[in-house]
Amino acid sequence: MNNPNNENDTTLTFDALRVSQPVGEFFLINISARKLVSIAYADVRRLEAEERDVEKYLGIQRPLKDYRVNEIRAYIQGPYATFPTAIILAVDEKCAEYDAKNKTLTLHPYEDEVEPENSISQDKIGKILDGQHRIAGFFDKEWNFIGDFEGGKFDLNASIFIGADLPEQANIFATVNLAQTKVNKSLVYDLAELARAPTPFKFCHNIAVALDSTKASPFFKRIKRLGVATPGRENEPLTQAAFVESLIPFISAKPFIDQRDQLRGKTLSEPTEKELAIRPLRSLFIRNEVTDAAEIIFNYFKAIQNKWPKAWDAIEKKGNLLPKTNAFKAFMRFLRTDVYPKIAGDKEGYIPKPNEFIPFLKNVDLNDQEFTTSKFVPGSGGEASFLKLLRGQISKADIVESE
Repeated sequence: MNNPNNENDTTLTFDALRVSQPVGEFFLINISARKLVSIAYADVRRLEAEERDVEKYLGIQRPLKDYRVNEIRAYIQGPYATFPTAIILAVDEKCAEYDAKNKTLTLHPYEDEVEPENSISQDKIGKILDGQHRIAGFFDKEWNFIGDFEGGKFDLNASIFIGADLPEQANIFATVNLAQTKVNKSLVYDLAELARAPTPFKFCHNIAVALDSTKASPFFKRIKRLGVATPGRENEPLTQAAFVESLIPFISAKPFIDQRDQLRGKTLSEPTEKELAIRPLRSLFIRNEVTDAAEIIFNYFKAIQNKWPKAWDAIEKKGNLLPKTNAFKAFMRFLRTDVYPKIAGDKEGYIPKPNEFIPFLKNVDLNDQEFTTSKFVPGSGGEASFLKLLRGQISKADIVESE
């Protein structure tokens, strides 16, 4: 491990081996047990008392088993303790940076100044897809770390999947925990049913896949499946997870509850006018009209592409904001709260043409060369400034450029 930081630092850098397999790309790192639990503490603790996102998505329960944790706790104190197989973690792309030149992976917390509830603290960086009992074994019953051993630390190898949305995380979980082990057949049937059900996550996931694979789409071959480059592609400025997370608010306030009801065979109620003002594509989701919803996003970003064609196409240009996550998230929030409800009015599920979005963009006083990270710094601050500019709350003259 190549890490100059001490054990208490919140930014951790590792030598990383990049691995490509049919499921996607991930990174192999060597990490001390202490550092691993520092980034996955909240996730393993949640297994004691509540379901986590992956379990909610899959509709399963996977609690910690005390007897298993006790066995591992005793085992790691022995002289021949070893865990040769990898711990598998999912990490949000906002918390990870891969340096291809130096072949290092940096993990760090994320602070969202716009929506603080979306911030990711140090102990929530890693979501455990496999290895929860092994990690829990490094704590005593009061959740104090006990992994410092006489004669040295306990290193672990970890597989890090970056930017995987929930359907992808579920697929990885199923691959590791179902395909490679004997499991209860009921769980297999539950997973098959989940694959068929038009859940909020699957609905948004399918839209992302459709727009990425359609040649005429503004997003053609621009969306990273797992937060790292797709083999054969050079530039993918947007992650699938960022796309899905930005689209979910259009269709659901409580996506896990909607999913639970759908898997139980319950028909979701048609949205009220008040709901549609906040979740403008909810009726399309309830009817599973993926194509119509995708066409709305397609036409909106086609208008953006037509207005700023040079900046939109310059995905390889360093410091160009327009094709990247910050601008995308701001444009999506603008579409949901300021644009689509005004265009659609009382026409539920209406699909505007690209030119119908133009009036909402014409007052944005930026040329193709001004979508720079010096004007809109990376992170939530740049996103907030860009959204204010879209809404006309500030002008470009109000933006102080960073050096």
